[in-house]
Amino acid sequence: MMPPDDFDPVIGVAETLEPGLRRIVAPNPSPMTYRGTNTYLVGTRSLAVIDPGPEDEAHLQAILDAVGPDQSITHIIVTHTHLDHSPLARPLAQRTGAPVLAFGDPDAGRSAVMAELAKDDLVGGGEGIDTTFTADVVVPDGTVIDGDGWELEAIHTPGHIGNHLCLAWGDLCLTADHVMGWASSLVSPPDGDLTDFMASCARLQARAWRVFYPGHGAPVTDPAARLDWLVTHRLSREASILSHLAQGPATAADLAAAIYTETPPALLGAATRNVLAHLVDLTGKDRAAPLGRLSANAAFKAL
Repeated sequence: MMPPDDFDPVIGVAETLEPGLRRIVAPNPSPMTYRGTNTYLVGTRSLAVIDPGPEDEAHLQAILDAVGPDQSITHIIVTHTHLDHSPLARPLAQRTGAPVLAFGDPDAGRSAVMAELAKDDLVGGGEGIDTTFTADVVVPDGTVIDGDGWELEAIHTPGHIGNHLCLAWGDLCLTADHVMGWASSLVSPPDGDLTDFMASCARLQARAWRVFYPGHGAPVTDPAARLDWLVTHRLSREASILSHLAQGPATAADLAAAIYTETPPALLGAATRNVLAHLVDLTGKDRAAPLGRLSANAAFKAL
């Protein structure tokens, strides 16, 4: 899905999205991050900074400059530990004294099957992991984080990565990298888990939302439709993979080359990880199986 052409924010400037919610876009555009990471400021007096972003001095200063004389940063919330979301949390904490809150360390929330793949030294394939990240306060699923005039409910939404959180504030939700309007979420093993991703989508689908504010790109103004699209998109990929496996066993790389025929070569590695995520999910559902031990390079057959 191509990104909309009308999302072109001024980088480093705090933009009011609605009362008590502002966004500052970090200067880290890329094929994975679109225009850059969206850092959100929640509140009018005591402020929560959500996803400070990459370690970038200019972005740190932009966040500090957005704090008014009658305001203070009291919470720093990290939705997940990718390098485009979490590294600036510690420098911001050192400048403000605010604690860093997150679901857990980079391995928190990882499923057992992905932990096994990680033992085989399967790494990379995504936005990069902030391996040194530590939280001052661990935020389990369902935790309510509150400040002066605001309450955020932490919703554990593994899939993009095991420690991913969405944050509900009334009928709006800060969805980080789980739901975005400009692209489907990257699900790259061993950090990404498609089985978990689909379950997290179903969990969000069970609630009525007015708007999603994602980690990259513009607000999603029809959350229900976007969630439906994401689920349908994944099921379509699954059907393509099963159709190709019906012709004989194949590896994730074989399938990616056959299915993602219009994908630029530079992104084919990410596509291969996406196919691997599907193959692991299909194995768990007894619809496919590896020939031998489950691994990133295994050939799979349809069942």
